[in-house]
Amino acid sequence: MKAEIITIGDEILIGQIVDTNSAWIAEQFNIHGIEIFQITSVHDDKKHILEAIQNAAKKVDIVVLTGGLGPTKDDITKNTLCEYFGSKLVLHEPTLEHIKNRFVKRNIDINKLNRDQALVPDNCTVLYNHLGTAPGMWFEKDDTIFVSLPGVPFEMKYLIENEVLPRLEKTGKTKAIYHKTILTQGIPESMLAIRIEDFENNLPANVKLAYLPSPMSVRLRLSATGDDKNELEKLVEAEAGKLQQIIPEAIYGYGNETMAEAIGKMILPQRKTLAVAESCTGGLVSHLVTSVPGCSAWYKGSVTAYSNEVKEKILGVKTETLINFGAVSEETACEMATGVRKVLNADFAVATTGIAGPDGGTPEKPVGTVWIAVATDNTVKAKKFTFGDNRERNILRSGQTALQFLRQVIMEE
Repeated sequence: MKAEIITIGDEILIGQIVDTNSAWIAEQFNIHGIEIFQITSVHDDKKHILEAIQNAAKKVDIVVLTGGLGPTKDDITKNTLCEYFGSKLVLHEPTLEHIKNRFVKRNIDINKLNRDQALVPDNCTVLYNHLGTAPGMWFEKDDTIFVSLPGVPFEMKYLIENEVLPRLEKTGKTKAIYHKTILTQGIPESMLAIRIEDFENNLPANVKLAYLPSPMSVRLRLSATGDDKNELEKLVEAEAGKLQQIIPEAIYGYGNETMAEAIGKMILPQRKTLAVAESCTGGLVSHLVTSVPGCSAWYKGSVTAYSNEVKEKILGVKTETLINFGAVSEETACEMATGVRKVLNADFAVATTGIAGPDGGTPEKPVGTVWIAVATDNTVKAKKFTFGDNRERNILRSGQTALQFLRQVIMEE
């Protein structure tokens, strides 16, 4: 089953709001085996809406429209749908009663515009909107399903979950689908593709691999389609197990797990603790760690040592180290990690120091140069990384890479 999403509203096209509805619908449909063929945004214009609906009907099995169902003059979706389906607006008494009850509870008088929201095309199936005043509408024409929903996100989500998806599943046209997302860090996308080329070439015909890169990591998504979801799950899990054998050092988790969560799962059972010292990342590593619920059981705290003065006075970095090697060096990173571990009395410590940019680079240490160190009871290890010339991406990569390096050291302990 293929679908197209049509979002209606000038506010989307002028950038006043971001279209998050389409992304959410696409994700939910994909989970339920419905392929999104196209996403289209149109003006609050009857001709434009009709053209989009007509084009979509030629290509897909279901058309989902969001927006344009409010009480004001620029909300023209219902009248446009009447023209397309050759219908007229009629009063839907259950919806009117629902609207009246909502207004009574809020001690607000109902007016004509509010009442008009209970008008619906006479040939649609009304989808009850428990969370708002604009009902959803379901049409069928020439083997194509059309669904019109409010643009308000929480109302749209309610209708998709409670009305649209259950009805679509009853059609028997949806396929079973199973996804598994493998989270990797430390290997660039192009190199990763080479490492797993043979694996990808030998995937079963109904299993697809997608690369989803970001400054923080590269996610690998395995997706299988078929008739039996249980069998698809077994198939995908088996393929994920093969990946684990090929790139074990790069995989840190699955699904929506964060690197910090993965580290917490390693540290907590050992009853050990972590401290962080940051320069170029400016607190990002600490933020990533404290985003994990329950991290207080294993996270001691951090020192953001942006200036050399703080590196010296708080972390104990030697003056001669800074003079002889500079703030961005293996020696300074190691002393920062050792210092914060001692100051905060932690078992593990990670430190970052680098040149985020856009200025401050030299031929020997260009923008993007970052040293990361990890200190434990037994050792201090440091690595040099060279990222790009974009400050924001450098900070993000440094933060995630610091956690990945920490994870690797913990695994070796």
